[in-house]
Amino acid sequence: MNRLDGKVALISGAARGIGAETAKLMIEAGAKVAIGDVLDERGRETVRSLGDGALYHHLDVTREEDWNAAVAATVSRFGGVDILVNNAGMFLGKGIEEATLDEWHRLAAINLTGVFLGTKLTLPALRERAQQSAHGSAIVNLASVAGLVGSQLDPLYSMTKGGVTLFTKSAALEFARKGYRIRVNSIHPGVIQTDMGEQTFVARARNQGTNDTAAARNMALGSHPIGRLGVPNDIAKGIVFLASDDAGFMTGAGLVVDGGLTAQ
Repeated sequence: MNRLDGKVALISGAARGIGAETAKLMIEAGAKVAIGDVLDERGRETVRSLGDGALYHHLDVTREEDWNAAVAATVSRFGGVDILVNNAGMFLGKGIEEATLDEWHRLAAINLTGVFLGTKLTLPALRERAQQSAHGSAIVNLASVAGLVGSQLDPLYSMTKGGVTLFTKSAALEFARKGYRIRVNSIHPGVIQTDMGEQTFVARARNQGTNDTAAARNMALGSHPIGRLGVPNDIAKGIVFLASDDAGFMTGAGLVVDGGLTAQ
């Protein structure tokens, strides 16, 4: 189940956290993986831990030239690209009144422009490999529960992730109409224990006028009926599923992995 034998994946923002865990699980499932990130040393360390089935390439997702170079390096090393995971993202943690225009531009550049460029510039390689696979190629976009329901902590982050959610559906429909055989799905994590997850605790505490991140963590924990916060492996498993042929009849869908947060 969820096997990726012979597949090649390109994952943005994969030096650490969810992206790094996804790379690990994909290699265990039989794939070759290219990791793109701006954290060069961390990315190289991750690749060293993964072995010969992985490569690292510097990738600022807001730059066309970086995407083109990362795709070219992946194709040169592994022969093509079957899977794109648009994982890179950032969390601002500021309200509408507090956020500056420059901060919004940076947030939108990474969370929205990065997904658009990754999809557009990886598309030729994905389309070519799709012709050789029973279920075609796959794109998995990292959205969020904040792309499904409102966010008290970061309405601008919610705005970008809502955009990713609908872009996923629209891209799936466009590629189906054009006969590209590229499935496009999104995954929607709850609060995950990563560096970004820690930023949400800091923002929550700040909004309450304290520095008590432990109390903020407990509040977040209480919003997850399953009784715990998520870990990167929880989300990586979902990404591997969406990327695999097991999800061959899924496109334009959103997989919610949130410990019950949005069921309330």
